[in-house]
Amino acid sequence: MPTNLTAPGVNLGAYINTVHHIPILTPDEERELAKRYYQDGDVEAARLLVMSHLRFVIHIARSYSGYGLSQADLIQEGNLGLMKAVKRFDPTKGVRLVSFAVHWIKAEIHEFVIKNWRIVKVATTKAHRKLFFNLRSLKKSSNQLSLEEAEAIAKDLNVTVKQVLEMESRLTSYDASFELQDSDDEDGRYAPQLFLEDGVNPAEMVEDADWEENTTTALKEAMDGLDERSRDIITQRWLADQKSTLHDLAAVYNISAERVRQIEKNAMDKIREAMTIDEMLFD
Repeated sequence: MPTNLTAPGVNLGAYINTVHHIPILTPDEERELAKRYYQDGDVEAARLLVMSHLRFVIHIARSYSGYGLSQADLIQEGNLGLMKAVKRFDPTKGVRLVSFAVHWIKAEIHEFVIKNWRIVKVATTKAHRKLFFNLRSLKKSSNQLSLEEAEAIAKDLNVTVKQVLEMESRLTSYDASFELQDSDDEDGRYAPQLFLEDGVNPAEMVEDADWEENTTTALKEAMDGLDERSRDIITQRWLADQKSTLHDLAAVYNISAERVRQIEKNAMDKIREAMTIDEMLFD
């Protein structure tokens, strides 16, 4: 087995090629190595167990390619899960390492995806996480979910229809890259990096950051003063990545679009009043 295997982030193609040339252990070889590590603490045995299962991590990591994260990072996180599995593997249980390790590998990748994706604040419960990782496969097409489809998915995963619709909007929203991408010049998008000024005044940056922080705090406090339905309507209409229409929210809350508009207007008036008072106090 190779002793100089580099991290996947250095050269992913070379890493995958090398890993696929590592021999797969027979059941007897695996059992013997596992006993050496489990009973005697043989670190070399543990290394051989990890190396022989790296191709399995690559296979699992590929199934998470739809979240826009680096394949090399996903593999690296999966490798951490594999190492944790080897450390905890008990060969006396009569189970193959691959069957035991799959849960640890997926757990590490799941945590990495949740922490690095834009919906981290949504996937906070077990039900939310299940929705996050299963919504794509449960959708029957690439089109926006209908209310009937959302209700069926919500029932299947034990979440609310509102949570399904919110999760879908976040999954389908567009994330702009800060740095220039190869395709930006072709499709008309421009990276924020190109608009940075050369001469930046640190004092102005601090002042702007302070103003933004106070404004954000005031908005949060104003939103917290609203009832749950009003707060959600404002969030979906103004703050969500993919904004909902009046008719979308009317379907969610089983009220008319005009009633949604009235609730939105009343909520905006309250927010405007609260933030005006806060600004007067701040000045």
